Amino acid sequence: MLQLEGVSKRFDQRVVLDDIGFTIAQGRMTGFVGGNGAGKTTTMRIILGVLEADAGSVTLHGRQLTAADRRRFGYMPEERGLYPKMRVREQLVYLARLHGWDAPAAHTNATELIERLGLGERADDAVETLSLGNQQRAQIAAALVHRPEVLVLDEPFSGLDPMAVETVQAVLHEYAAGGVPVLFSSHQLDIVERLCDDLVVIAGGRIRAAGPREELRAQHTAPVWELVVDDPSWVKDWLGDTGSVVAADGPAVQVEAPDDVRRRLLTEAATRGSVHAWRQVRPTLAEIFREVVR
Repeated sequence: MLQLEGVSKRFDQRVVLDDIGFTIAQGRMTGFVGGNGAGKTTTMRIILGVLEADAGSVTLHGRQLTAADRRRFGYMPEERGLYPKMRVREQLVYLARLHGWDAPAAHTNATELIERLGLGERADDAVETLSLGNQQRAQIAAALVHRPEVLVLDEPFSGLDPMAVETVQAVLHEYAAGGVPVLFSSHQLDIVERLCDDLVVIAGGRIRAAGPREELRAQHTAPVWELVVDDPSWVKDWLGDTGSVVAADGPAVQVEAPDDVRRRLLTEAATRGSVHAWRQVRPTLAEIFREVVR
């Protein structure tokens, strides 16, 4: 488990991080979201030891991080950092060897990742000749080639087509399933919603929400239910002053009302014809994000 507590950082007089804290649990994918300049990259650089915090601590399994710990981390920066004239396989082998793998094992790791990430046909091409999407895949492979014990990925899905996104998601899930804590940032909230187990929202250098994804969704769920029937035109008049219709679209109508009114509404709908659906409306990650950063 990787844990941040009371981490603060200033650049001159500007407060970039203000007493932030959250946990990245073993075997779980933690999505880290926030607008531009919110503090995501600075936080990641502090975790990696690239920057030093002005206050607070970053611990792994309850003890202060060391340089040896960080060498077992996998990091993907938002800005691509590979050697452009080196060939893909050659570069991955080189990076694995820098982390202590012998040549045969480094070659095996690199080849497995190249195939897994769909770079087999470009393995012996120079990085600078690859498309932006394939460069992104190579950058992800570079973060994984030494089989890290912790993963910190800054915008790993940027520039990837939908098929590549699915491939990378599957690879990251495999690492998490093996017990690796995974922290990743992304502006693509639909991907974060599908992928993350836990969510951290940062704005203005402060943590605005943090916790398991479904718990956060439950906390921000309004008492709105959707009823789908053949003809919902009667619902508004039936509710009167006991509730309200908050949205309507064809056969679907969303209502906000007390529990007893909702129960009577469902009974009434059943007497009038077929009820095709009756479900609670859960907020999307984008809706939660807008709510907590307001």
